[in-house]
Amino acid sequence: MEEGEVRWDGLCSRDASTRDAALENIRQAVLRRTAQISPIKEDPPPESSEGRLASATALESLNEMLARLLMLSKRCPFRDVREKSASILSNVQELGIRIPRPLGHGPSRFIPEKEILQVGNEDAQMHTLFADSFATLGRLDNITLVMVFHPQYLGSFLKTQHYLLQMDGPLPLHYRHYIGIMAAARHQCSYLVNLHVNDFLHVGGDPKWLNGLENAPHKLQNLGELNKILAHRPWLITKEHIEQLLKTEEHSWSLAELIHAVVLLTHYHSLASFTFGCGISPEIHCEGGHTFKLPSVSNYCICDITNGNHGVDETHDSPAGSISTTESFCEVEALMEKMKKLQECRDEEEASQEEMATRFEREKRESMFVCCSEDEESAPTRDVSRHFEDTSYGYKDFSRRGMHVPTFRVQDYSWEDHGYSLVNRLYPDVGQLIDEKFHIAYDLTYNTMAMHKDVDTSMLRRAIWNYIHCMFGIRYDDYDYGEINQLLDRSFKVYIKTVVCTPEKTTKRMYDSFWRQFKHSEKVLSACILSSSVDLVVMLVAIVCYNNSVKCYENQRIVLQL
Repeated sequence: MEEGEVRWDGLCSRDASTRDAALENIRQAVLRRTAQISPIKEDPPPESSEGRLASATALESLNEMLARLLMLSKRCPFRDVREKSASILSNVQELGIRIPRPLGHGPSRFIPEKEILQVGNEDAQMHTLFADSFATLGRLDNITLVMVFHPQYLGSFLKTQHYLLQMDGPLPLHYRHYIGIMAAARHQCSYLVNLHVNDFLHVGGDPKWLNGLENAPHKLQNLGELNKILAHRPWLITKEHIEQLLKTEEHSWSLAELIHAVVLLTHYHSLASFTFGCGISPEIHCEGGHTFKLPSVSNYCICDITNGNHGVDETHDSPAGSISTTESFCEVEALMEKMKKLQECRDEEEASQEEMATRFEREKRESMFVCCSEDEESAPTRDVSRHFEDTSYGYKDFSRRGMHVPTFRVQDYSWEDHGYSLVNRLYPDVGQLIDEKFHIAYDLTYNTMAMHKDVDTSMLRRAIWNYIHCMFGIRYDDYDYGEINQLLDRSFKVYIKTVVCTPEKTTKRMYDSFWRQFKHSEKVLSACILSSSVDLVVMLVAIVCYNNSVKCYENQRIVLQL
């Protein structure tokens, strides 16, 4: 977190005196930069071209510091940092320098800012979670502020991500962030790419790599094929893809390195789904998160930075859109009645295995014909295509390509029996963290549905989880797939299919159109389920191939040793 002579690391400290010293260092650095470009100087001498270049460089550096201070004034969990950051901005404005202001309406384009927990208003438990996140990442990002609707899931997510990115492991730190960039870029998720570009440089990554994948080491370039298939068509993964990376040559991967890379790829593919599925906005200090242009209202002042009044009217629609509350209420009642009847049918009779298999195949086939409207406008994203190859490659429904995708029976290929032990053996402890995250996503419930309390939501949650797995050809023998069409309406299926398969095409209209009377927190929980479920699906497919490749690889090594 170093910019010239400025060090931002001290702001992450839990010690107030350390933070105070860091803030004073930052204040002095900002004032020095301000003096270099201050418009208050009397009769300034004409500048040479070199002088103009130096002034432009100083202004760019100052603006970067001011944008970061703006972010800290709104997003830091430590009150002293928020207040002193706002004070520094106020001092700069008094010197005649234009300061930045936030763009947008908070952490999400889909969720009104007033619905999201405001930094500074959190309770002791939330403050600890925020402080831990800030101390680890050096920021309190918008993903965290949206995911905090569900503290238990957020805590597990942050622990897993921290372990993958910062704790001891097979891959060096800069490789980890670069793989995160590669994975996020495949889904055009410029939000995640921006975050990890900064992190990559912070841990000593070579800036040349950021000019394009062809500038990265061949070892990382070789990961590109696996990255694109895992991101868009995981059913095409074969053990040959894994074996190619494990071959004994100069740019080969070790078993442990590759499992770390696979976990990182799937983590960021699924996190891109959450990011688009919840409409995560750009970070305040990043491109698209702030502006130096004057606001359109005349009464804007520095106090607006910290109180959330940005001079822009709130334009979020209600979750119900134009649908009446009564109509939405009826939809919730109808869904609860369907759940009740399905439970009664379960208790009375059970379909045969043949019928269950037929219903699965029918649902798998029908899921391929669920698609979003092509004329809907999704959020604009920055071009990040330089971070991957074969830009025309994307998601395609396997049924429309005339291909037969074999069904994976969970009883034959499961995370518990095939994934957990392999991951833990080659990358100790991460299997436990991932397993915990999966279970929390699947089991988490508050026993509510919209305005109703004391509701058993397990049937609905299982339908969502199994529908995602069904789309990728994974079948649970003990589940009746006929329930999915009863519990998930078309608008919800469109949202699920888009978030899981082509997340960059997710729109606010899709988000608003399903569960119209449910709370935003319930929709965010559904996004957590979608993200974790697709993470599990893709990782399971990769690990099945990985397991087969490992056996070949280890047998080959035994032969070579003999």
